[in-house]
Amino acid sequence: MLGYDDKRNFLRLMVNAPCEVTIKDNESNRIVHAVCRDISSTGMSLEIGESSVEIGTQVEVSIESTSTQISSLLVKAKVVRCEPQGENACVVGVEISEMK
Repeated sequence: MLGYDDKRNFLRLMVNAPCEVTIKDNESNRIVHAVCRDISSTGMSLEIGESSVEIGTQVEVSIESTSTQISSLLVKAKVVRCEPQGENACVVGVEISEMK
């Protein structure tokens, strides 16, 4: 059934697109490959091949477009949740602070 069951202010777009995430933590900036599960105007859900990412960590997410009609996306965001998905993966929720 189609409907608006989610209690969010903005609808999510399911994308399941490969992306690169630059994790900017105290140790260094590191790039990991991930999958952007979904995106809205204020946040994203990312499946990352890391056991965890600290809440509050700043990240940059780059999604390359495969279409000439759709631009690539670069997002600056902050981690607001992290849910482990097995030993070496987690799903990270980020709050978008800037889109380019």
